[in-house]
Amino acid sequence: MDVVLEVFDTFLFDYLYAYAVPVPQQASLVSSQIADGLNKTASAVGNGFVYRPASQYLNFEPSAYAYMSTMARDNVYRQILSMFFITWVFGVVVYFIFATLSYVLIFDKTTVNHPKYLKNQMRLEIIQTLRSLPGIAILTVPFFVTEIRGHAKMYDTFEEAPFKLYNFLQFPLFFMFTDFFIYWIHRGLHHPLIYKRLHKPHHKWIMPTPYASHAFHPVDGWAQSLPYHIFPFIFPLQKFAYVALFVAINVWTILIHDGEYATNNPVINGAACHTMHHLYFNYNYGQFTTLWDRLGNSYRRPNEELFRRESKMDKEEWNRQVQEMEALVKEVEGEDDRQYEHEENVKKNL
Repeated sequence: MDVVLEVFDTFLFDYLYAYAVPVPQQASLVSSQIADGLNKTASAVGNGFVYRPASQYLNFEPSAYAYMSTMARDNVYRQILSMFFITWVFGVVVYFIFATLSYVLIFDKTTVNHPKYLKNQMRLEIIQTLRSLPGIAILTVPFFVTEIRGHAKMYDTFEEAPFKLYNFLQFPLFFMFTDFFIYWIHRGLHHPLIYKRLHKPHHKWIMPTPYASHAFHPVDGWAQSLPYHIFPFIFPLQKFAYVALFVAINVWTILIHDGEYATNNPVINGAACHTMHHLYFNYNYGQFTTLWDRLGNSYRRPNEELFRRESKMDKEEWNRQVQEMEALVKEVEGEDDRQYEHEENVKKNL
């Protein structure tokens, strides 16, 4: 994340911090007078910051403003504050862009007619997400800042990899590592002592839309992201691969909530498998594959009807889903406190 932070520092934060917490006036005036590129001189008379590029592949020579704040770029408190806003805003932007694209281009709109679709559901999903993302960001920032300050096994150039082939092997290794640990974290969140406190808010959505993808309790969302952040402290990971994987994981989280059951592949834990999880609670905890659900005896094959357009939203199929789901709600949660859209419509017609 040091590359991301350098970009934001160069084009935004240097100016904001120079204005908010400037160095003493005399040093600021000297720094501003040499803003024509003599930034080494600026560093000598400014805040003492010495520029070291985050990456050999992408870097930006800092302007004089980088030396005009008492909170220099390498100040840990500045890094914490900056990464909080980056993580929070980045999460919101990725969420709205890709969830909206998924909703417009992929999501099966007939899902809103399902008996277990909630009243005002999409609005509630978005509200829950917007409330959760700042909390998730706060809990995530310590990992990012620790990594930025050089305590993780991040590497920059491809030549710095442990061996040449590792530049490719890091990707399957990352997915295997995270798939294993997310399965057990997710399954742990379904323990009766934890579920109602942390994981129940995400299971409010029985028939989720893409906007439910990040609608978690903050601690729940953070807990399930832990393997992503822990990985580079155990295994080497290329800096740009880390950023790309972070984006890809957020997009995947949206895709498994899109309601479009494109594949019945027995290996991939796609949207159909995850729909089984939202409908029937105690199945398909996996993130990317069904491997650990199969080994953990928690795999449930998606109903065949989901993969046929004519039967996917058939009322008979809905009734089967509803009967089993309602029995499981009583077992897992007790009284069902959700407000369903179809119940309101029934009341209006009475």
